[in-house]
Amino acid sequence: MNVITMGVHVLDILVRPVESIPEGQGSVLVENIEMAPAGTAGGTAVTLAKLGATVRTAGAVGTDPTGDMLVTLLRKAGVDTGFLVRRDGVPTSASVLPIRPNGDRPAFHLLGANPTYGQDDVPWDALREADHLHLGGPELLGPDNATRILKFAREHGVSTSVDLLAPGALGSFELIAPFLPHVDYFLPNEDQVLGFTGESDLDTGCRRLVDGGVGVVAVTRGGDGARVVDAQGTVAVPAVDVTVVDTTGCGDAFSAGFVVGVKQGRDPRDAAVLGCAVAGLVAQGLGSAYGDFDLAAAEALIA
Repeated sequence: MNVITMGVHVLDILVRPVESIPEGQGSVLVENIEMAPAGTAGGTAVTLAKLGATVRTAGAVGTDPTGDMLVTLLRKAGVDTGFLVRRDGVPTSASVLPIRPNGDRPAFHLLGANPTYGQDDVPWDALREADHLHLGGPELLGPDNATRILKFAREHGVSTSVDLLAPGALGSFELIAPFLPHVDYFLPNEDQVLGFTGESDLDTGCRRLVDGGVGVVAVTRGGDGARVVDAQGTVAVPAVDVTVVDTTGCGDAFSAGFVVGVKQGRDPRDAAVLGCAVAGLVAQGLGSAYGDFDLAAAEALIA
């Protein structure tokens, strides 16, 4: 399977466990500090590669040391970074994540170069030849850019999936409505569905997305698993039972598992089951790149 992930790339710096930020010049000893490639394109790319896909990733990063590290980690994970553009004078997007003992992850985030990615940067010829496009964080690209990219992919027989980056509180339906008719699989979290649709009920929000043109909506719900909605109806998928260390990257892992599932010919419900299994594997360690697993390990978790 030849996949292009496009959009948001972030270098995560994770610290665990953090119960509070020390006052003044205080310091605290911690157990782990890790760096990991992340973002709705970058993090998904890493897990897709683990699951056996051939992955090329596209987006914008800086020419700074943060960008160097991010590119190095992506390549080490088996991701082709040839379509990443390097921006002089713009920092690479990064997050500092103090992970709480229960796995929660507040964030200090730098947008960096991500919003600078535009139509002139898109590898159109490679996109035409891909099997699947995963567009991560289209709200940062703008409705016009995202619509053109997704429409082009669909016109050339390339299936499409989309995940959002912004929290629901920052979203609006106008930001996503133009490109919804060109999305086969929409993979937001529950907060994003409610925020971007303006609805107070999850199923109503999902239905608005389907009515807007999306083929299938598969919503991640943390410990409550996922909810899959399409024109035929709604089905709930439970989370797998694992000991959670860190929830960072679980949404990206779900996206990767779901995409692999549907490209294998699984129906959306079974693809979401696989997505939850992959998310469960990532949740057992620190960061979106955690775990030396493959597709067989994910399937064993749900066998």
